[in-house]
Amino acid sequence: MITIKSLRLWHRWVSWVAAIFILWAAATGVLVAFTEFFGAEETERERLRDVVSDVRLNASDTTTAAVLTRALRTAEASASGAPVDKVELKLKGDPPTVSVFLGKPTGGEDKLLRIHALTGALLATEDYADKPFLYRLHSGEAFGDGGLVVAMLWGLALVAMTMTGGLMYLHMYRKHQTAQQPSGLRKFFW
Repeated sequence: MITIKSLRLWHRWVSWVAAIFILWAAATGVLVAFTEFFGAEETERERLRDVVSDVRLNASDTTTAAVLTRALRTAEASASGAPVDKVELKLKGDPPTVSVFLGKPTGGEDKLLRIHALTGALLATEDYADKPFLYRLHSGEAFGDGGLVVAMLWGLALVAMTMTGGLMYLHMYRKHQTAQQPSGLRKFFW
């Protein structure tokens, strides 16, 4: 049978290890939130939120197909024979762009080509990874599958810590309530 004493003992010892993971998750989480809030991509999303695209759904309109063809020709001239991981069309904004994400011949991510959607001009060549390093660090994925397994385990440990802490609080709360009758916030925070 699980007793409050055994829960306290377990909670106390696991909390030392859990504190490391709480600090890790909190610190990297703050950095992720900071980059999401102040990052260039968020600024661009906010800037384009009220902009209306000139492209409309029309089966007979071949504009989008022409934009894609032009962009792929530019990408081919820049990196002939490279595998294409994905293509993103951003049709609103100045300028509208086509992003061509290239992979390595042996697998994995390689380059991102940003191409002007209307002219087909290559605007920028950047390195690209499917997920930013900070996100992979936060989730544990930066350390491979083992890191993801550890992240799942520390998540489960934190859930267990919360539950055992809650049970201990309720037990102490009931004990405290029978001993005396505080009022106001002292009823919950003694």
